[in-house]
Amino acid sequence: MLDWPELRDVLIHVVGGEGQLWFDYGGLLRQLPEWRASPEAVRATAVGLIAAGGRHLDELNPCADVRLGDGIRVHAVLPPASVTGAAISIRVPRIAPLDFAQLTSAGFCNSRQRELLSSAVAGHSNLLVTGSTGSGKTTVLAALLDLVPEHERVITIEDVAELRLTHRHWVALEARQANSEGVGALSLDRLLREALRMRPDRIVLGECRGPELLTLLTALNTGHNGGAGTLHASSLTDVPARLEALGALGGLSASALARQVCAALHFVVHLERTATGSHRLVAIGRFLLRDGVLSITEVA
Repeated sequence: MLDWPELRDVLIHVVGGEGQLWFDYGGLLRQLPEWRASPEAVRATAVGLIAAGGRHLDELNPCADVRLGDGIRVHAVLPPASVTGAAISIRVPRIAPLDFAQLTSAGFCNSRQRELLSSAVAGHSNLLVTGSTGSGKTTVLAALLDLVPEHERVITIEDVAELRLTHRHWVALEARQANSEGVGALSLDRLLREALRMRPDRIVLGECRGPELLTLLTALNTGHNGGAGTLHASSLTDVPARLEALGALGGLSASALARQVCAALHFVVHLERTATGSHRLVAIGRFLLRDGVLSITEVA
């Protein structure tokens, strides 16, 4: 199945005491009806895949996320967290990543948006790419980063490495969970601090999901322009509230966060996934500070 050009996800879970396999091909989720497996086989597959990625899965650590090969992401959950049996979610990257020209020729954005994005990357603007799960945040971010001049050093930091760049001067950092003895963890926040010592031209955080957002904002506010990050958000107008929630996790007030965001992030690139499975740029926004409150306005 991994050789299918339009395959994006493989999903295995247990229903009614029997393992089922579903897959996303060309934007449509469907079941492979002839595929069956016992709950024990699904569990063994989950444990084996996570072990292949260098992490451990058992009753004490029932959830794990790993990278296999060239950007295949595997997430697995065991009982009791997964009530009816083990569940495996495999995100499959494109065989050949799309570049920015291919995205735009496929109708990803209009001409004004294309010019604004190209100018933003060339002008070292800091970008936040937002959208729901499967909207193409990683795909679009990789395509934009490949527009960066080849002499500039790009450092990407991800919880599970999914970004695949063709850029010649690229260093990829990946977080690490603690081992079974509770040591050896490398958090996104720690890797961000390390990246600042690596002579970066561009710092990219694969996904902002916690207090590491504050470290990214600090980095972007201290002269490291041209950086980027991604954020889960269902709409462009929801982005300020999502950022405020993450800022609160790091102990930052809404007003302090608003000032940091307005100074650090120049554009928000909001995406959605169409019914056919393609990625579409919904809008490009810019942050504003209104009476001390973070807001956003659409610019393209």
